[in-house]
Amino acid sequence: MQANARPRLFGTNGVRGIYGQELTHDVVIDLCYALGTYFGKGPIVVGYDGRKSSPVLSRLVRATLNSAGLDTANAGLLPTPCLQYAAKRLGYGGGIMVTASHNPPQYNGIKPAASDGVEISREDELKVEEIYYSKKFAKINGTGRDSVYDNITNRYIDAVLALVNSDRIRQRKFTIAMDTGNGVQAIVAPLVCKKLGCKVIVINGNIDGEFPARGSEPTPDNLGVLAETVRSAKANFGVAYDGDGDRSIFCDDTAAIYLGDKTGALLVKHLLASKHKGSEVVCPVNTSMVLSKVAEQAGSKIVYTKVGSVEVSREMVKRKCQIGLEENGGFMYGALNEVRDGVMATALALDMLAASSKSFSQHVAELPKTYQHKSKFACSSREVVDNIVKACIEHGSPKKVETLDGAKIWIDEDTWIMVRPSGTEPLIRMYGESTDKSLLDSKVDEYRRLVQSKI
Repeated sequence: MQANARPRLFGTNGVRGIYGQELTHDVVIDLCYALGTYFGKGPIVVGYDGRKSSPVLSRLVRATLNSAGLDTANAGLLPTPCLQYAAKRLGYGGGIMVTASHNPPQYNGIKPAASDGVEISREDELKVEEIYYSKKFAKINGTGRDSVYDNITNRYIDAVLALVNSDRIRQRKFTIAMDTGNGVQAIVAPLVCKKLGCKVIVINGNIDGEFPARGSEPTPDNLGVLAETVRSAKANFGVAYDGDGDRSIFCDDTAAIYLGDKTGALLVKHLLASKHKGSEVVCPVNTSMVLSKVAEQAGSKIVYTKVGSVEVSREMVKRKCQIGLEENGGFMYGALNEVRDGVMATALALDMLAASSKSFSQHVAELPKTYQHKSKFACSSREVVDNIVKACIEHGSPKKVETLDGAKIWIDEDTWIMVRPSGTEPLIRMYGESTDKSLLDSKVDEYRRLVQSKI
């Protein structure tokens, strides 16, 4: 079989599939032999999220690595950023997180991290895939040992608290509404905020791999209960996490909910004004113009990547950059680790609020004003997706078209529409932004009709 005819194992973020269908035990075993060959030596720290299939997959991952001769450490049930922190800071040869992040409950996945705590690079994904398909697994004498390490979350929490002004935050006695969405962040996020002197009101705090409350992905459309909790409790802000806890979506003190790049721009503004003056900021090409305007005002430079946390994180590592983010609520703070981290973002939001007398909504009001759109369309095949992207590139007479990832179509200097294939599901995603709401609505409608005509 030719390499270019092989289906890709890795998507935007790790290897994912419907458990028992695409993600079978045979696939996981061969994938872990390939990862064991790639890592070369242990110990490898292994954790898992709250999905029903995650405990058995964690056992399978560790047993396979042990049979390949690598020692493993069982980190148990914990958020992805905790597992990645352990891989980076606690002396492991790498890490594997069993998670499908925000995908529906029937999915699961394998997400490897290198010894620097960051997802393996796109180039290394291809190396793992080559080993997987060729079945050229390393032969290591003996059997590895599996041990339990149950102090990771405490070490992680201490590291987070050390990166913000804890005393100043505690003095303010903030109230936070927190929707952990039946995900694993229920273990860590409330504890971090309580240690920072906050009153924490938790909703959907029971871990349940079916994600019955609102699904595994927090969006402005499904966080009505969080907004109402902020309102009724007169909270300083609300925050919601995805299934494995690496992303966060914020709700201000007036119960307004924002996309991740808008509140990410607030954290960037805070960091560029204090600890990281002049730092570069890394983000994907679908990020809001608000961020570029904030960086420009602070005298900093934006570095754009393809969509995907791997691209952002690896670019941060390459540039030794401390700040990165995604529009989906992923915020990366390199001082802890160059990976997206919902709890670190929450602690930085508290740090921002404690640094002034302004409310969350007042901070937002000071940002440049734009209007945003985000939607998705189910597609039957990748061929259909590619045809849609091509049709959008050829449509109309735009100012310019960028093709770093899918197609970003600039209507004018302050208006753009973007279409790109999802890397995790059979979908095409559409984004849009403008300083002119009526123009944005018109262009979204125009491109929506074009997309739907090709599905």
